[in-house]
Amino acid sequence: MKKLFCLLACGSLLVAACNNSAKNNTPASGAAGGGQIKEAGQSSALTFEEKVHNFGEIAAGEKVEYSFKFTNTGTSPLLIEDAISSCGCTVPEWPKEPIKPGQSGYMKVIFDSHGKSGYTEKEISVKINNSDGYVVGPKIQCNIITK
Repeated sequence: MKKLFCLLACGSLLVAACNNSAKNNTPASGAAGGGQIKEAGQSSALTFEEKVHNFGEIAAGEKVEYSFKFTNTGTSPLLIEDAISSCGCTVPEWPKEPIKPGQSGYMKVIFDSHGKSGYTEKEISVKINNSDGYVVGPKIQCNIITK
C-alpha cells in the first residue's frame, strides 16, 4: 500500500511539474517565433497575390525568374526568416527587412531547368516570424522542352 501511495504521489508531482513548466514557457508578452516580440493580440501574416505562376514552355537549360508580390495582412511587422524550395534548382530571394502591416514586398524565384525535362512544379516554403515552422508559399510550373 505504501508503494502504491508513493507511486501516486510521485506521479502527481511529475504531472504538476510538467504543467508548471509549460506555463512558465508561455511568453507573457505574446512573443512570436524566431525571438520576435510583439504586443498581445498582434500577429504578422503573409498573403501572396498570386499562388501559382506558370512559365509555359521553356527550353531545357534555360533560367527563368518571376517575382511574387506579397502583402503583410497582419497587425505587426512581418519578417521572412527563411524560404526554401522543394529542389536546389529553384532559388527564392526575399527582402531581409521587416514589412509593416499593409505594406507589400516581392519574393523573386529563380528556376534553372538545366538537366530537367517535361512538366515541372516547384513549391516554395516560407518561415515567418509568426510561425512555428514553414508554411506553403507560391509555386512555379513549366513544361521543359528538350531539343
